[in-house]
Amino acid sequence: MSLTPQTYWAEYAWIDGRVEDEVVIESAPDGRIATVRTSVETPPAGAVRLPGLTLPGLANAHSHAFHRALRGTVQAQYAAVLRPPGQGTAGDGERAPDSFWTWREVMYAVAQNLTPERYFDLARAVYAEMALAGITCVGEFHYVHHQPGGTPYGEPNAMGDALIAAAADAGIRITLLDTCYLSSGFGAAPEPRQLRFSDGDADAWAARAAAIKTDGDHARVGAAIHSVRAVPAEQLATVVRWADERHAPLHVHLSEQPAENEACLRTHGRTPTQLLADHGALGPRTTAVHATHLTDEDIRLIGGASATVCMCPTTERDLADGIGPAVQLQRAGSPLSLGSDSHAVIDLLEEARAMELDERLRTGARGHWTAAELLRAATEDGHACLGWSDAGRIEPGYLADLTTIALDSVRTAGTPARLGAEMAVFAASNADVRHTVVAGRHIVRNGHHQLVQDVAGALADAIAAVRTP
Repeated sequence: MSLTPQTYWAEYAWIDGRVEDEVVIESAPDGRIATVRTSVETPPAGAVRLPGLTLPGLANAHSHAFHRALRGTVQAQYAAVLRPPGQGTAGDGERAPDSFWTWREVMYAVAQNLTPERYFDLARAVYAEMALAGITCVGEFHYVHHQPGGTPYGEPNAMGDALIAAAADAGIRITLLDTCYLSSGFGAAPEPRQLRFSDGDADAWAARAAAIKTDGDHARVGAAIHSVRAVPAEQLATVVRWADERHAPLHVHLSEQPAENEACLRTHGRTPTQLLADHGALGPRTTAVHATHLTDEDIRLIGGASATVCMCPTTERDLADGIGPAVQLQRAGSPLSLGSDSHAVIDLLEEARAMELDERLRTGARGHWTAAELLRAATEDGHACLGWSDAGRIEPGYLADLTTIALDSVRTAGTPARLGAEMAVFAASNADVRHTVVAGRHIVRNGHHQLVQDVAGALADAIAAVRTP
């Protein structure tokens, strides 16, 4: 097993929107691509073969690592709450509706059980799962900062440090999007379960976030406004200023639920997007996550600011959030990126596919994006919105991040190689990822993680720990 930068020979590679044959990709000691050569029939001596279609590494632009502990089990908990024992089986009689808000109650319960040690173990396993899915960089939208009750840890950034260390151990890069979360809703004090999210005010958040240390080249730090309901309007500018001073990414949950819009209109007479615009929070380094329930004016403001929009289709459908106006946002000037958010699944190919297929269901028409455009959202534009504008392309000078998809699985066999992009987006899944290279290091080889030997076991153990008080 080698984890040092090396030379790779890709059977096929997706470069500048087209599939090239027999591609040599040489990585330099700094983790960047040194040279790219096509039509090299015989692999150079010592080159690592990458059979299949090699893409730039995938960027997961929106993650809450601890939500992975909710996968599957949260559905059963809904049933237990809504259909008590002895009162029939699921599907009998009437049921109270599940929603984002009922799901959030289960999420809070898991959040209360996190410690820095438990969070490290869980995030390490989750990030290893991402590497197995071809993800080379994650944007971690991090808001569990303090102990339950809100008391800071002895090291105030112990939780964020755990996430940065977990990414290093799993072999992927991370942008820690340290999140300002101060209110239970438009100025109301945090609820007891939200106290560990809050620094008290935006100035205290900024001081703590400024002290985050990144060890090694795998990590960068950005800022996040949890939502306009969680950061009082008069404190938004503090978060914006922190990001501006550091030229850092600024992410925000935006209009995920109609209830947020309605409460914002009651409180401020403005939509959440208009409120962000009023306080300087929209710009080319801003990423609006979800952006599901927007007005035409909202779309104009976001697109006019060249803000990226991160769509998370598998989470948005799991939580019944709705389908955001991604087509209109892109036409207005917004680049698109993709995230797995709550990790109902971790599969960026499925996120890309779902964005197009959801739009087909809504409109009754096909072909809103080409496969190449969807892959760009999963690669180059995803990396850029996380502050890695030097990643997401197979090109000299870019980080040597690669994802290789098998062309001989039951899902991908039979598709001509020249249609590899279409195959990847509309047929392949995370199960087809065979190799993942991060900054030239071979992290996943032939479907096996080289640093975390038993990813499934690590997930099972870590999830059991955080589900136990």
